[in-house]
Amino acid sequence: MKKIGLIVGLVALCTGLQAQKYFTRTGEISFFSSTSVEDIEAHNKTVTAVFDSQSGAIQFSVTMKAFHFEKALMEEHFNENYVESDEFPKSSFKGKIVEMDKINLKKDGVFSSEIKGKLTIHGVSKEISTQAQFTVKGEAVIGEAKIQVNPEDYKIEIPGVVREKIAKELEVTMVMNFVEKK
Repeated sequence: MKKIGLIVGLVALCTGLQAQKYFTRTGEISFFSSTSVEDIEAHNKTVTAVFDSQSGAIQFSVTMKAFHFEKALMEEHFNENYVESDEFPKSSFKGKIVEMDKINLKKDGVFSSEIKGKLTIHGVSKEISTQAQFTVKGEAVIGEAKIQVNPEDYKIEIPGVVREKIAKELEVTMVMNFVEKK
């Protein structure tokens, strides 16, 4: 009986050692708002993200002041009036790649899976779900996904005077260039 316990323990340990973490500090999150009055776009190219190839756990963290806009005044309003970056300096996502077993990290190709988890913006957490695409090329894994975000869902108040300039829902695009963490 002790031998069976030892064998089970060794198998569990070996399986755990095979788990790989993939990491980036240069992921990109951008958002786009389009109305008849104005288009607004911002990019953040300093997103930190990690996923575990065995469990499918995935998370990222975004510094809000790292979003850059075409116009400096938009960036100032975004940080001071809308997302209140001094009070809420980061946004994050913590969730799971639902069908991690369908993503072959040892073979070049394009794989899809649903991602579910909690998105936290402006101190408010909401459950989200979206389809993601993972492109494996050599040792790199590029994860891409899009979601629609309604600022009101995250208690981000848009003043009436500029309400017509900002879409009710923003298209958020995420692109993470992961490499295996060794």
